[in-house]
Amino acid sequence: MALRADEPLVLGIETSCDETGVGIVRGHTLLADAVASSVDEHARFGGVVPEVASRAHLEAMVPTIERALKEAGVRARDLDGIAVTAGPGLAGALLVGVAAAKAYAYALGKPLYGVNHLASHICVDQLEHGALPEPTMALLVSGGHSSLLLAPDITSDVRPLGSTVDDAAGEAFDKVARVLHLGFPGGPVIDRYAREGDPDAIRFPRGLTGSRDPVYDFSFSGLKTAVARWIEAKRAAGEEVPVADVAASFQEAVVDVLTRKAVRACTDNGVDHLMIGGGVAANTRLRALAARRCEAAGITLRVPRPKLCTDNGAMVAALGAEMVARGRTASSWGLSADSSLPVTEPHVPAGPGDPHGSHTHDHVHELSKRNLYDA
Repeated sequence: MALRADEPLVLGIETSCDETGVGIVRGHTLLADAVASSVDEHARFGGVVPEVASRAHLEAMVPTIERALKEAGVRARDLDGIAVTAGPGLAGALLVGVAAAKAYAYALGKPLYGVNHLASHICVDQLEHGALPEPTMALLVSGGHSSLLLAPDITSDVRPLGSTVDDAAGEAFDKVARVLHLGFPGGPVIDRYAREGDPDAIRFPRGLTGSRDPVYDFSFSGLKTAVARWIEAKRAAGEEVPVADVAASFQEAVVDVLTRKAVRACTDNGVDHLMIGGGVAANTRLRALAARRCEAAGITLRVPRPKLCTDNGAMVAALGAEMVARGRTASSWGLSADSSLPVTEPHVPAGPGDPHGSHTHDHVHELSKRNLYDA
């Protein structure tokens, strides 16, 4: 694909959880996607440990940025902006990314964009399938989020329709995998075992699907408990647990609810496109069932390749590039991490009259521009 020099060149930094991601995009074209994962360090604890994640980000940040610049074949001084996940996520981990983004933006004299993690998961699809239709319906499913979002404008208008009321889908995968002694993270290993199992072997409950339940909200805590009790009963009776069948039946219960509610949200709101993102979007059964149900409903399905579904810097860079292209206000130098940043705030601009706002990017001290990257 030919690159246009007038398209914004943006570096994105993602540190909301256990992945140190640095991506570089020009417009809708991905140039680099460097990731340093600390998942192995968390595996022995059975989940992500915030302090371990923060320390891993500190160690990985500079090498990962340098690797991304080398992979993209660009110089840091040629960037048009630096984007960073400002929230939601783990507070300590977010702070590492925000501090690094500020340092690079200030040293290079470039505008800084603090963006929303969830909006970034939607925007990353532009790197795979081109510009997002407006509006876009998005189903985001990960270890921390299960959300249905309507996005008339990914840079300024994202509306939550529904979300999880307890465990997120990815969290349920991790907990069921733990009960089955399959290790961490649970999503990939359950997906793998489920391919050899019967999804109809056990009828596990579908949460919040009654006539009086919230139409677009999700609940997976009851499902997780039902699976655990079923397994415990088998073990107590001295019977062998059919791991593949349990994995397949549990997975089917999750993706059945996710896809049914997503398709209904599209039809109810007159939207003919569905985008699925987040780490659980890499699940093969979710992709297959969503494709089948969307086709039956006349809905176009957009799902990025698995590597772009998990947390990465490319998605942050993609949203940052869109902010630059649409002339959105850059963030203040006072930008901070917000672990509960609402999805209704796709980015965190400088406030009106903020003395540290975007206009100061044009007045960075000359010394900051004579740095190592000028070489």
